[in-house]
Amino acid sequence: MNATVKLEKKHFPVLLNELNSIISPLYSGTFIDCTFGQGGYTNQILKNKNNKVIALDRDKKTSINVLNFQNKFKNNFLFKNIKFSKINTLNLENEKLKAVIFDLGYSTNQIQDPDKGLSFSSKGKLNMQLGLNEFSAHDVINKLNSKDLEKIFKYFGEENKSKIISKKICQMRKNKIIQTEDLVKIINKIKFNNKSKIHNSTKIFQSLRIFVNNEVSELIYGLINAFNLLPVGGMIVVVSFQSIEDRIVKYFFKNYSEIKNPSRYLPKRSDEIALFDQVKSKPIVPSKKEKKINPPSRSAKLRYAIKINKSGDFTEFIKKFQNLLDIENLSKKLWKSLYLLLY
Repeated sequence: MNATVKLEKKHFPVLLNELNSIISPLYSGTFIDCTFGQGGYTNQILKNKNNKVIALDRDKKTSINVLNFQNKFKNNFLFKNIKFSKINTLNLENEKLKAVIFDLGYSTNQIQDPDKGLSFSSKGKLNMQLGLNEFSAHDVINKLNSKDLEKIFKYFGEENKSKIISKKICQMRKNKIIQTEDLVKIINKIKFNNKSKIHNSTKIFQSLRIFVNNEVSELIYGLINAFNLLPVGGMIVVVSFQSIEDRIVKYFFKNYSEIKNPSRYLPKRSDEIALFDQVKSKPIVPSKKEKKINPPSRSAKLRYAIKINKSGDFTEFIKKFQNLLDIENLSKKLWKSLYLLLY
């Protein structure tokens, strides 16, 4: 999931220099790279021989990169093929943990991988599974009802034609199984007058990818578990690429960096404590130079915060995004239908 772009066989991790300037004061310890991908961030961190990286990735196809890093960095590098929401299962008893880093983008290799089907130019069966999945986009498009599809498209893709598109999908699948090219045709036909610069299918494909990979709950529980793992003084760094991700990250840092009062006329409450020191309230974005070299970086936003208190209650955080979590839970309908097909 590491957001890199392949140009002349080289990979360019997004906001690498900015990330390095933020975390380098913490060097001489262990860092968790939650989205190893092509290993851009990990490679930068391991240039300092006193650092160790525990790299995570749900995608098994990162194994080639993993072998290279294991050979090169030996005891300073450890890889786990797990979802980053499971970061709390790591044994860090003997680790001097300094920071947890999330890069929520996708590599060019993943986008161009025909097996994953993340691109609208893909052909055949819909997929979008990034690893350790329970169902595919094929199952979503061909099994969920119109209302459920509309919710996924509307809230995960922010698609204003979600109702029309979902109805058309359900009409077409009465006569045939919908493949990737069929879905693109449906969207293009409905959005023929679209004047946006982005591809007609972008929002629908984004919504399916988020739903298939449980990206909302992954991020929410990944952030919570990262906080719980870190010692006081540790840092969480997140690079996001779309508005839903950034909204979640922004709320997490901002909400728990401020002591809230029921009224501005009352003194600050002494029984509440902030959990983070959010050094910058505004996100760090790529320079004009980086955007020119690496166009997909244009939507990237880097946010970070330093843990300043031992423990916290994240009930409010979960409640804030419960509507999105409820939409993810529509997947239970798929599990049930797939189970019935098997048995």
